Amino acid sequence: MVIEAIGFDGDDTLWQSETAFAITHDRVRALLASHVPRDVLDAQLLETERRNLEIYGYGVKAFTLSMIETALDLAGEALTAADVRALLDAGKELLAHPVEMLPGAEDAVRWASAQGLQVVLITKGDLFHQESKVARSGLGELVDAVEVVAEKDVATYQRALRRNRVDPTNFVMVGNALRSDAAPVLELGGWAVHVPHPLTWALEAADDEDALRASPRFREVPSLIEIPTVIPTLDH
Repeated sequence: MVIEAIGFDGDDTLWQSETAFAITHDRVRALLASHVPRDVLDAQLLETERRNLEIYGYGVKAFTLSMIETALDLAGEALTAADVRALLDAGKELLAHPVEMLPGAEDAVRWASAQGLQVVLITKGDLFHQESKVARSGLGELVDAVEVVAEKDVATYQRALRRNRVDPTNFVMVGNALRSDAAPVLELGGWAVHVPHPLTWALEAADDEDALRASPRFREVPSLIEIPTVIPTLDH
């Protein structure tokens, strides 16, 4: 088996993302501390995000709307216009947050390109924001294609790989989320490399991580394409 193409996830694989969300989440906790206990807020916000995925999708804009909805649900009429403005400002700051590349990220992409592999950046979220992050990352010139998708499931990967004329069995995906970066690709007969990040959104948890890790197409990738030491440095 020969690997001909490699995909890289963006958020929390090539650049930081969840750390900025965590900081904003702390700001929301502080803002609503007088209205609701922290654990109640956290549980309600997560459930609101889960419920809104089919409406808003992923990304900062969806998170901001879910923050406001959660605050209204929990604080009710006690929530002031100034509070809502503070939540909106927090969302805007997230959108303007600098792109912070993770250690080894650029080297890994450069290595893949130098091997003659077709390099595809496959990232999930708001189109405008993700395109902006790709441009600010400086990686745009190093990849053959950029796919900004609303969801990372089997059907999405099928379409993306078809557009780029890539056979799934000759494709390896590198990412931090087992649920969206590994599971769908393995189901298609492709290969996956997991790059853990210390912060992973709860809604990215895979149903059966042990089964994924046991897959030969998960475990045998390093020997298959002779990944050098530069790729493991992505282990954050």
